[in-house]
Amino acid sequence: MAHGNGFLGGRLLVVAFEGWNDAGEAATGAVRTLQELLALNEIAAVDPELYFDYQFNRPTISANDEGKREIEWPGAVMYGPEAPGIASIPLAEDAQLQISGTNAGNIYLLVGTEPSRSWKSFAAEILDAALAADVSGMVFLGAMLADVPHTRPISIFVSSDNPSVRAELQIERSNYEGPVGILSVLSDAAETVGIPTLSIWASVPHYVHNAPSPKAVLALIDKLEEIIDVVIPRGDLVSEAAEWETGINALAADDDEMAAYIAQLEQARDTVDSPEASGEAIAHEFEQYLRKRGDGRDGRDGWADGRPAGDGPG
Repeated sequence: MAHGNGFLGGRLLVVAFEGWNDAGEAATGAVRTLQELLALNEIAAVDPELYFDYQFNRPTISANDEGKREIEWPGAVMYGPEAPGIASIPLAEDAQLQISGTNAGNIYLLVGTEPSRSWKSFAAEILDAALAADVSGMVFLGAMLADVPHTRPISIFVSSDNPSVRAELQIERSNYEGPVGILSVLSDAAETVGIPTLSIWASVPHYVHNAPSPKAVLALIDKLEEIIDVVIPRGDLVSEAAEWETGINALAADDDEMAAYIAQLEQARDTVDSPEASGEAIAHEFEQYLRKRGDGRDGRDGWADGRPAGDGPG
């Protein structure tokens, strides 16, 4: 990947939201993994009263470390390093538990719940905070449910609407047209004020949509590590991803219909991934998907031109 004064040359805000953009909790899972590994402070938070319908996104109550019961409200919080641009030097015992690399001190995070209303005002508030922090690029993480098998590598699509970013990172532009979520709104607002953006989307098997997908979290982190030029410790994610796959295998072993369906998905995926697969064959596979899944149901946005469109990748 390119360096210098390009997309990787400044402060990068990595963004994920619970809700429509977060199948298998993969996107927020990836950002929360980064949050655990980085020494970051809260630098901005939205007022939930302005943006959330509490009957749709209900607050939760739990006990804190002191045993006191506290209510947690839906919202969105931005985190940033104490000393931007300076990568922390891990202690010897923590060397495997912290993000490293020349870009590690330039990572900011934004994580929260997709707002229920006032998206334009929400985007303006987020962009004001990003500009105040001198953020120079935004990376949006998303995950959608798709007709893909859990036994194969998680499909990842990287895109950008910014010509300079596409040229620098050799990525594509999404051709998706249709309903979008808050990621597309924020991306459009960022590009309008001069902050370049890119999107990284993971495809999560739709037949396991009720459970978190550590395999998709791992796939997003793998691609994010490559894009933003840092080394991200995987912790227990590798073993958790293997256990997730093993657990689904066990379920399928007791369900002939599910096993047959997964076998069909595997065959379709292997056909698309084979060296002999032509552009026409690949296009045909995803045209079939569009006809079946183009309504954006089940918490995903659909695919376009053989690419996960989701919340407007890019």
